[in-house]
Amino acid sequence: MKKVLGIGNALVDIIIRLDNDDILKEYNLPKGAMQLVNRDFISKILERTAGMIKQVSSGGSAANTIHGLAHLGVPVAYIGKVGNDDFGRIFEDDLKINNIYPFLYKSNTDTGRAIALVSPDSERTFSTYLGSAIELTPDDLKEELFHGYDYFHIEGYLVQNHELIKTAVQMAYKNKLKISLDLASYNVVEENKEFLNDIISRYVDIVFANEDEARALTGIEQPNEALFQIANKCEIAIVKLGAQGSIIKKAEFYSKVNAVTVQSIDTTGAGDLYAAGFLYGLVQKLPLTKCAEIGSIVASKVVEVIGAKISNEKWSDINNTIAKL
Repeated sequence: MKKVLGIGNALVDIIIRLDNDDILKEYNLPKGAMQLVNRDFISKILERTAGMIKQVSSGGSAANTIHGLAHLGVPVAYIGKVGNDDFGRIFEDDLKINNIYPFLYKSNTDTGRAIALVSPDSERTFSTYLGSAIELTPDDLKEELFHGYDYFHIEGYLVQNHELIKTAVQMAYKNKLKISLDLASYNVVEENKEFLNDIISRYVDIVFANEDEARALTGIEQPNEALFQIANKCEIAIVKLGAQGSIIKKAEFYSKVNAVTVQSIDTTGAGDLYAAGFLYGLVQKLPLTKCAEIGSIVASKVVEVIGAKISNEKWSDINNTIAKL
């Protein structure tokens, strides 16, 4: 079977479910966005939410996607950097337990963490302290990391380090891996629009975006038109429409695939797990509509739980459902 290598910000997620959006207003956090913050800000948020139930798990966009692929039976590995601390050990142990080969570099800086504030309508707002994750550098990357892999998946949150992404995609391209990019948060895309468009045009084969990210990248309001523009720059473009499903474009091929209707509790990880399902379909050489259907199935399961991790029982259900497609 084809193998997938991922790279991303190695973070530990702290999921907090809110009764209302007052905290977002209080701390000037744009709802649904991801903002980079310092360690002090994270401490303030944790102090402010001291009485609320918290869920801690390994996270980061690409790591979530790689976890999903591992549970779908795809051989996978992950590149990241963590601290020599308890959070770093939690992250590494979680990779190993889930059959993910860890290419993890170590730092004396704290392991990064992301607080996901989940609103009553299930929208999540991230405050991210990158910590040691941001210390992953182009010098850490070696050609041999890419040997034996067929797909290379990148999270857009890494775009704060242009040289790292540029080096990574050049190495993957040289080693003939198919390159997949998930665009991350719309505000990150807005701040790095020119760079992302250039990287996509030169190296990227597959682009995942939601409506806001597609709009930020292209400047086009209408999702279909934004999709077509992205597809002009890469092999396969996907725009996720939430409850409305997703649209896919490859050359002359175009399709819209419906979402799976469920009761959403928390949208954390929905896009990441959609990407996992879609890439699984590509690994299996399935038609693009089937890839999107599998993406929707996997995404529908993660929004039914708090956080980006799906139980083994639910993964069993997912694999059974996919087998019947």
